[in-house]
Amino acid sequence: MRKRCLEAVYKLAKRNKDVVFIGSDLGVGVMDAMKKELPGQWLMEGVSEQHIIGAAAGMAMTGKIVYFNTIATFITRRCYEQTAIDLGLASLKVRLLGSGGGLVYAPLGPTHLATEDLALMRAIPNMAIVAPCDAEEMERAMIASESWNGPMYVRIAKGGEAVVSKPEPGFAIGRAIECRAPGDVLFVTTGVMLQRALEAAALLEKDGVSCGIVHCHTVKPFDAAAVLAAASKARAVLSLEEHTILGGLGSCVAETLAEAGLEKPPLFKRLGIPDAFPDEYGSQNSLMDRYGLSAEKIAAEARRLAEGRLSPAGG
Repeated sequence: MRKRCLEAVYKLAKRNKDVVFIGSDLGVGVMDAMKKELPGQWLMEGVSEQHIIGAAAGMAMTGKIVYFNTIATFITRRCYEQTAIDLGLASLKVRLLGSGGGLVYAPLGPTHLATEDLALMRAIPNMAIVAPCDAEEMERAMIASESWNGPMYVRIAKGGEAVVSKPEPGFAIGRAIECRAPGDVLFVTTGVMLQRALEAAALLEKDGVSCGIVHCHTVKPFDAAAVLAAASKARAVLSLEEHTILGGLGSCVAETLAEAGLEKPPLFKRLGIPDAFPDEYGSQNSLMDRYGLSAEKIAAEARRLAEGRLSPAGG
């Protein structure tokens, strides 16, 4: 996914001289082709994310569209004040490309796990948030990003994920995609959790439980209308995110349902990472399984909810 993302930036830069790429301490050889062909649109800085945000803001003020890539934890936590003031307040066209969103860097422990990045970025006014589900959707997101008028955070997953998105619905920032029609249960997903939702829905179908899916590749601006339309037809709704259950997709869905004033609201459950720092090392998949984000555990939770049985919050 990261490879496709950066290739898309290179393509944008070749046709638009105002597109600029900045990398922060990336590996040798990253974007070498762009470096050789478009040296005036390519920069590689050291571990200095706060300064890079300032530089990116300055370039954006002169009409540039800046794409800045580094590890998701560093691009969100380390330079948060600069991002809020320099980018958010001024509403500048800078795209923050966060590699390794969620539990991708599980072997490196909690310092490298971007499990609250969506919540952090969501709190900044004017900031858009996009979390594609696979490499194909990532390319569509990058094409759409060129014309977006304001700052944007793009969450990049591990890469190598199966391609589950389809080109037919198109891609528009702020517009969710209905992947399966609403049924007894509705999954609302973002990022790679669409893949887990599709697997869980297949398991539920074997048990006679119909399951719809709304994929929110854009967490902000949030497509509340699409989620509400689908949720109003389901008995139970579950949000699925590789992120803390606080402040991210689950909060978007909860706020939408709570403020809609539905006469008979569906049961609702947030599935994600609890309010705690992960205290184990391992793989992305092992930590996903630990936090109940495997297809089997998602399906089991959906069955309980469809039957009107709630498990403990965050469980």
